[in-house]
Amino acid sequence: MGTETFETAPAPGPTTDPTGDPGTTLPARHPVNVGHLVMGVALAGLTVVWALVAFDVVADDDIRWLLPVPWVLAGAAGLVGLVAADRRRAARRRAGTMEA
Repeated sequence: MGTETFETAPAPGPTTDPTGDPGTTLPARHPVNVGHLVMGVALAGLTVVWALVAFDVVADDDIRWLLPVPWVLAGAAGLVGLVAADRRRAARRRAGTMEA
C-alpha cells in the first residue's frame, strides 16, 4: 500500500459564501424564530415567578396578578419580533435581493 494524499477544500467560515467564492460574505444575522422567542420569554418569566414564590419574596395574594405577567411579556416580545422580521423582509424586497 502506498501513501496517498488527499486534498480537501478548507471549510467555509461563518461569514464566507458556501459556494466557495472568497469575495462573497453572508450577513451575520439569522432570522428570528418568533415561536422560540415567545416560548423562551414565557419560560424565563415563569421561572422568575416560581423563584419569587419559592423564596417567599411575594405574598400568596400577589400571585394572582404576577402569573399573567410572563405571558404578557412573551406576547409583547412576539409582536416586536414579528415587526422586526417584517421590516427586515420589506427592506430586502425594496433592495431587490428577495423575490416577492
